[in-house]
Amino acid sequence: MSDAPHADRRDFLKRALSGAAALGLVGAPACAAAGTEASGWKARVVVARDPQLRGGGSSVDPQRMLALLDRAMQTLFYRDHPAEVWRLVVRPGDVVGLKVNTLGGRGISTSRELVAAICERLQEAGIRPADIVVWDRDTREMERGGFHAAMGGDRVQCFGTDQVDYEDDLAMWGSVGSRLSKILTRRTNVLISLPVLKDHDGAGVTLGLKNMYGAIHNPNKYHPDGCNPYIADVNMLPEIRKRLRLTICDGTTAMYDGGPAYKPESSWQMNGLIVSTDPVALDYTGWQIIERKRAEKKLKTLAADGREPKYIATAADREHRLGTCDPKRISAIEV
Repeated sequence: MSDAPHADRRDFLKRALSGAAALGLVGAPACAAAGTEASGWKARVVVARDPQLRGGGSSVDPQRMLALLDRAMQTLFYRDHPAEVWRLVVRPGDVVGLKVNTLGGRGISTSRELVAAICERLQEAGIRPADIVVWDRDTREMERGGFHAAMGGDRVQCFGTDQVDYEDDLAMWGSVGSRLSKILTRRTNVLISLPVLKDHDGAGVTLGLKNMYGAIHNPNKYHPDGCNPYIADVNMLPEIRKRLRLTICDGTTAMYDGGPAYKPESSWQMNGLIVSTDPVALDYTGWQIIERKRAEKKLKTLAADGREPKYIATAADREHRLGTCDPKRISAIEV
């Protein structure tokens, strides 16, 4: 990108202006009504794809993943070099938690290659290996998802909340009262969410916002009514909200139906990433991608199936203001 920065910036602006149309973002009345931002403000969401991410095989190519991550992040932050980008996200001395999603097992978990690429860039930005914590709710689930547990030493840490427990006291907001993972509250001061792009049998989709169910002790309590307003309320908990700086949704393998458990027959190789600092705009964009795949497969829309992800509009409403889901206020950029 540095060879012709001005040309790249012109190209970026063209993509930003046309991105929503290219992605086929469709407005939902609830989302348009939920928007509260100034009229000229737009959330930026980058959808980056590489058809050759697997190099013709079944495994993700680590170098192509690193290049894909770089392209997505450089576009999101409008910078020419990866080092510039990550210095906008973290600074030396931060302890960074990478909240992965491994509930679905090896077939539909956050990819190890994506995590490795992020860890490489974080260390180049000055974060010590031991100050990077890859985590989820349960270490055994993480191992089934392909991760190897590691605690202690001068290396990237990798373990579940089962190793350190949850806080004794409830964190409360709106309809939720939950004990938060001590990895979140005591081990880290920066949160980067790494969900997977997939369908959910109750909420409609499970993306960045619902990934925070893995940070609380009682997620089973918050599944009625399509997880609404519970997903939005969980994300309002101050310990989550003040730490979250970035969401990188893993779409290397994605699911358009039958989630959240892995259903190979309902998955596809999107070979992409969705990246944003606005978790609501990211979830809205991911929802639209899943709807497009469902249409391609001649399936009902999630709304027609009784599973419209209403929690997204709730997260954007005047009470929550976690981001925007109004497509007129989202710059969705394809790279």
